[in-house]
Formats: sequence, C-alpha cells, structure tokens
Amino acid sequence: MKSAWIWIFTLISLTAMAQQEPNYEESKVPALVLPDIFLSEKGKWIRTQEDWESIRRPEIFRMFESEVYGKIPKDFDSMEFDLAQETPNPYPEIAELEEVDITVKRNGKSHTLRINLFLPKTGSKPFPVILLINYQPKYLDGRLNQEGFWPVKELIERGFATASFHAETVAPDKAETYQNGIISTLYPEQIGQADGLKAFGAWGWAAMRAMDYFEQHPKIDSKKSILVGHSRTGKTALWTSANDPRWTITYANESGCGGAALSKRKYGETVEAINRRFPYWFADNFRKYNEREEELPLDQHMLPGLIAPRAVYYSSAREDRWADPKGEYLGLSLGSRVFSEIYGKKAVFEQEFEELKGPVHLESVGYHIREGKHDLTWEDWRIFLEFVAENL
Repeated sequence: MKSAWIWIFTLISLTAMAQQEPNYEESKVPALVLPDIFLSEKGKWIRTQEDWESIRRPEIFRMFESEVYGKIPKDFDSMEFDLAQETPNPYPEIAELEEVDITVKRNGKSHTLRINLFLPKTGSKPFPVILLINYQPKYLDGRLNQEGFWPVKELIERGFATASFHAETVAPDKAETYQNGIISTLYPEQIGQADGLKAFGAWGWAAMRAMDYFEQHPKIDSKKSILVGHSRTGKTALWTSANDPRWTITYANESGCGGAALSKRKYGETVEAINRRFPYWFADNFRKYNEREEELPLDQHMLPGLIAPRAVYYSSAREDRWADPKGEYLGLSLGSRVFSEIYGKKAVFEQEFEELKGPVHLESVGYHIREGKHDLTWEDWRIFLEFVAENL
C-alpha cells in the first residue's frame, strides 16, 4: 500500500512539473484571438485622432491600469533637489557628475531617492538626456555604472547627458519588502487595492521624479528625452511612458511577458509563471489571468499605442526564448497600427519575424534582434542609437 501511495505521489509530482515546463514550440502556440485596438467598448470603430485620444486610448489605459500594472499616483505635497558629493567621478575628463537626492513629501512623510547624472563637459547645450532604470542593486564596490549595461562613456562621447537610479531604492525588488519604499511611506492607501501601486509603478514614479529634475536643469533638453529599461525595467519603462507623455523615446530591451510580448501566445514565460515568481510586480488583478490568458480583455500589442505618437523601440535576443522574441516583435508590429493609421507615421512592419535580416527602423517605431542571451549589451545600445539618430 505504501508503494502505491509513493507511485501516486510521484505521478502527481511529474504531472505538475510537466504543466510548469515552458512552451518553446510554435506548433503549440494557441490561435491568436486579439482584441482590436480600434474597436471601442461600445462597439465604435476608431478612425480619427480625436476619437483615439478621447475614447479608445483612455479605455485601453484604464484596462492596463486595472488589470495589469496598477496605478502610479501623481500627487505629492513638495519636492526638493539636493546635490551630494559622495562618489568619485569615474569620467572626470569628459563628464560632470551630479549625485542628486530627490526628496518627496506627502502627508507629513518623506522619501529620498538618488539619481546619478553625467553631463558632457563639451558640446552643444542643452543636452538630450537618457535615463536608465537600473534593476540591479547598488554596486558593493561603490562604482556607479557597469560598462555595456550602462555605457556612460560612450553616451557622453555621443553628446548625451545620461542618468540612472537603482530601482531597489524606491521599492525593493523582493516580495517580502517591496512596500518598504515609497508605497508604505508616501502612498499607504494603495496597499491591498486590487489595482494599487506595486513595484513597477513605484519604479515608474521614480523615473517621473527624475524627469522633474531634468525639466528644470539648464544643461538638459528635456524635450529630447529617452527612457530605457532592460527586462523587468523594460516593462516598467513602457508603463511609465504610457503614464507620462514627457518621454520622447522609450526603449524596452528584452522585456518579455507583461512588457513587449503577447501574453496570449503562452510561449516562454506565461502570466501564471511571472505572477508566481514576482507577485509584487503587477496589480493583484493580473493574477485572475493565471493560466487564463484567453480571458484577458487586452494584450501587449495595445501598449505601444498608449505611447504614440512618441517613439517606441523594442529589442530581443535569439537565445532568450523565455522572453518570446517573436511575441515581442508581434507586439510592436501589431501595435504600430496606431502610429500609421491614427498619426500617419511611416510605421508599417512589412517583414515576418522569421524573415528578419537586420534591424527594422521606421518612423517612431523600431526593433532589432541580436544573437546571444538575455542581457543589455553595447551591441543593443549601438543599434538603438542608430534609431535615436533618425527619430530624436
């Protein structure tokens, strides 16, 4: 009898493991039934910019806010900028370093976040600015950046101001402690709400505060601003830009499920998989769609339209199957309809994913895929900067 129970337990365990195995076969991808970007909730076909901006875009935004990402609160009482001098400048010959403490107050409480800003010493002022949302924790050796991942020297030499902050200083990247930053301090009323502020929203909130600093800086041209995120912060960058129209170009590198990739493909990382591992990233409502992606009232192809007509750029890595490169490409190519059909941009993706031979750089939308694994590399930056030169 004991051996029978062991056999049954083993069978159940093997079945559960089989169910958790990611799908990497296109033949097993379900037939895609996606909501139409231009069909309103009341059945009206959206054909004009006025109807898009007054009817359909607000509908789609509310769905993403409620069902996927949660809110990013916009209110606070005051904000202060203070310069610190704690870290040696690693590029003193070509750049000025500003370590900026941004202190935000609300309802008698305050939170301070640090951005590290490099400004070119030479060149035409004011400078366009690139902000990287860095999900990596602060470097233990005291350095401010990791070359390749955040190539400060190369960006400075190309005439950009560039800044970054560590996401953990706003909302720790852990299920047990993510509320210990701005959520519990400044926005405790969001805790427990099904569409309340979560880690992605907190990181996006911090990017907005960085933009507040850029706007008042005499050496920065905030009208030429670029928001960059990789992986989890690629998802963050897209949602941030959907909330904040001040970003000129938004770049999501290998952002995968909940970012660039179509959820309904159920390829690689799924809604259930990401919610199980990272339940603090998305709104609680997103869990309703664990293993039920077909019931989602939206999909990620609708996200670029919330940023249009401002520019959006995606990139993938061929070995990064977990992030579903094809799903990322489809998300942008289908979403580019808003750019072309509503705003008249030359933004039609004519190639199938399997036919891609190189980067696709169109008007306000672009994509590339490189060889290799999940990472943000200089190769990604180099190709992206070619797109920037055409669209900034």
